[in-house]
Amino acid sequence: MTLTEELIALRRGLHGNPEIGLDLPRTQEAVLEALDPLDLEVGVGKGLSSVTAVLRGARPGPTVLLRGDMDALPITENTGLPFASTNGAMHACGHDLHVAGLVGAARLLAARRTELAGSVVFMFQPGEEGFAGGRTMIDEGVLDVTGGRPVAAYAVHVDCQTPSRSVVTRQGPIMAGVSVLRIRVSGTGGHAAHPHHAVDPVPVAAEIVLAVQAFVARRVPVADPAVVSITRISSDSAAGNVLATNVDLEANVRTLSRETLALVRLELLRLVTALGEAHGCGVTTDFVDSYPVTVNDPAETAHVLEFLDERHGDAVVRMPSPAMASEDFAYVLDQVPGTLVFLGVAPAEPSGPMHSEHAVFDDSLLGEHATLLADLARRRLARALLG
Repeated sequence: MTLTEELIALRRGLHGNPEIGLDLPRTQEAVLEALDPLDLEVGVGKGLSSVTAVLRGARPGPTVLLRGDMDALPITENTGLPFASTNGAMHACGHDLHVAGLVGAARLLAARRTELAGSVVFMFQPGEEGFAGGRTMIDEGVLDVTGGRPVAAYAVHVDCQTPSRSVVTRQGPIMAGVSVLRIRVSGTGGHAAHPHHAVDPVPVAAEIVLAVQAFVARRVPVADPAVVSITRISSDSAAGNVLATNVDLEANVRTLSRETLALVRLELLRLVTALGEAHGCGVTTDFVDSYPVTVNDPAETAHVLEFLDERHGDAVVRMPSPAMASEDFAYVLDQVPGTLVFLGVAPAEPSGPMHSEHAVFDDSLLGEHATLLADLARRRLARALLG
């Protein structure tokens, strides 16, 4: 069996048994089993089902980190694949491929251990989909496991709608930071037949929804964009003839700089509070910062792009602008210079989009995925020798 065939088998086993969040015992067990023959220094997380493996080269040198995320999404799969999940969760973002690709990179690098001057850390991370697993792994010491901070960190993220074999990245910000704004609009409740005897928070909440959706167009510089979307709305009215006392809203906020995040945080809270007060409603807010902006180190990414151009030629795509989705590899890149790269794995037949029940990924490229990760690490260690 070839390396690609072995990685496909691993990936499909993971795909049929997806797990959500920080506790991924079956996924962790599969990773540990796959790494067992490689003579690595392997550890597991305390507060999450992570795996950290260290490969030490034959000669001393710096450390490079490679990361792959492991968790799935709470989506019921509808792809019709023979290995599809049936447990109500789904690897709709390709993290099963990320696990298999990172295992493949570990195998390739272990086979060339005698050539390496330095160490490689393989970071198998749960909880990327909103649980900040990367931050927890950093708190538990993944960046210090070899005794010295990595000089570079890399991750490859697959995309099922990017043309097959395309390699996509950019210098600087590549993915947005994300935050959550929770809003409660409070009135008095009352009888639906007599709204003039009550303070009804529902129309006030509706006005806030429209104002929030329009906020970015008039308050945020177009050169440093933001996306603000109301994603949830609910009231505490339990009957059709009862006016609500409280309406709860939730907004998803995406930004590309600390400056715009600070502006949105200040001005948006001021706006919704003033609208509530204008109509006699109380407004309470909770602004929760989540993932920071994912920033590819410009100098490190220049070297990566030079390598990608040599290896992939016309298949290399330089993103003209960042994506507004988010990624918690940002926590690693906030402390270690490095690069996030996208690999196109669109199948022959059109796929549904990422994070959809119809998302399908071409796993025949797992060998290339593994080789790309391994070569990024190997070349970075070799470059360190040259100073």
